[in-house]
Amino acid sequence: MPASSENDAASIHSRPVELLQNLIRFDTSSPPGNEGECIDYINHLLKAAGIETTILARDPARTNLIARLSGRGNAPPLLLQGHVDVVTTENQTWRHPPFGGDLADGCVWGRGTLDMKGGVTMMLAAFLRAKAEGLRLPGDVILAVVSDEEKGGEFGAKYLVENHAAQFADVRYAIGEFGGFSFYVGKQRFYPIMVAEKGVCGIEVTLHGPGGHPAGTYHGGAMARLGRLVEQLDRKHLPVHITPATRQMIQTMSSALPFPSNLALRQLLNPRLTDGVLGLLGKQVEQFEALLHNTVNATIIAGADVPNRIPDRISLQLACTLLPGYTPDDAVSELRQLAGKDTEIKLVETRFYEKLPVEPDMGLFGVLSSILREADPEGIPTPLMLPAPSDGRLFSRLGIQTYGFLPMNLPADFLFWQLMHGADERIPVEALTFGIDCMYKLLHRFG
Repeated sequence: MPASSENDAASIHSRPVELLQNLIRFDTSSPPGNEGECIDYINHLLKAAGIETTILARDPARTNLIARLSGRGNAPPLLLQGHVDVVTTENQTWRHPPFGGDLADGCVWGRGTLDMKGGVTMMLAAFLRAKAEGLRLPGDVILAVVSDEEKGGEFGAKYLVENHAAQFADVRYAIGEFGGFSFYVGKQRFYPIMVAEKGVCGIEVTLHGPGGHPAGTYHGGAMARLGRLVEQLDRKHLPVHITPATRQMIQTMSSALPFPSNLALRQLLNPRLTDGVLGLLGKQVEQFEALLHNTVNATIIAGADVPNRIPDRISLQLACTLLPGYTPDDAVSELRQLAGKDTEIKLVETRFYEKLPVEPDMGLFGVLSSILREADPEGIPTPLMLPAPSDGRLFSRLGIQTYGFLPMNLPADFLFWQLMHGADERIPVEALTFGIDCMYKLLHRFG
């Protein structure tokens, strides 16, 4: 635990760079996670500020923390939920040590600065400031700092939801990852707020064909069929589906853009034209592909295990992301249309899938949008469907709507999605303080 006096701990909300640096310096790479020491440090800060905490754990090395500030009772409790486990840095080359928390070039560098120790810093700093300043909260604010998000939440959010649901009684809205960060289309700046997310399932495709000694001649074998299938997956989309969150996002963005960009975006909402328009728009808006389709990507090939035998059976593992309202069985059905009836297809993993509502609860969206407009009058908030799962899917079991709202005013050339989970992950200091200010305003206004 970083050395500090009780006074230093109680006032660390006013030194967010130091707070984030301290969190980064705990190596919480998952697996194995070992989040316990990082959670202990956060617990120390909260107790030094006079805040009661509860530690809950399935595994003593992978703890979870819950703290609560009492409000006036004019609004349901608001949940701030974030995780402190991070993905591995193995086989990556970094300019700064990934667990050093270096401050360089106006940024804090390190694993987790974006996903999501930077977000936890925003929540924790706002929470501690609210306590220090005696903020009259509209309702209770619950802070949950959890383990194990990156590997599915078995020791974190899932454990809490299944075993300690009473901690979240009456919560309607939660703040979590990812959203509120700026991105650009042309010169226009947008702030997407996550209101929905995709689930993930694992699918195994098995292909058969003639096999034997490699001196023979084989046509139509399993390997050849594998090549054709992978090419199909690369060239073609699964069917177009336009969900409410993506419709609202595209409508908001198109109304803010000049011709012809606005017209092209609107055409994405015509299922007969969607895929053709995606082919024309190029890399700047390629992220829409995953928001308009269930998607599949090949991850693991098994079966070709020795050099002197042509395999008669090849298995291909696929990661499939599912839009809200669609099930793993829907993914198998859509994939079968692409792969052909004579292909074996089966589900092998549903750990990251939850049945989520098609229509998000937008009741807090107006408050979050107004905060961003005040912070950056030239930016335009818009709904976002996250093309991946988060812990929000698990809290949804309790009827809680999660908003991805970790505000960051990022430079136009900042490669957010490439840096998250990548080498040289970092957050600009200005973006960190921007997020903390927005989070504190939310604690004023969520009621």
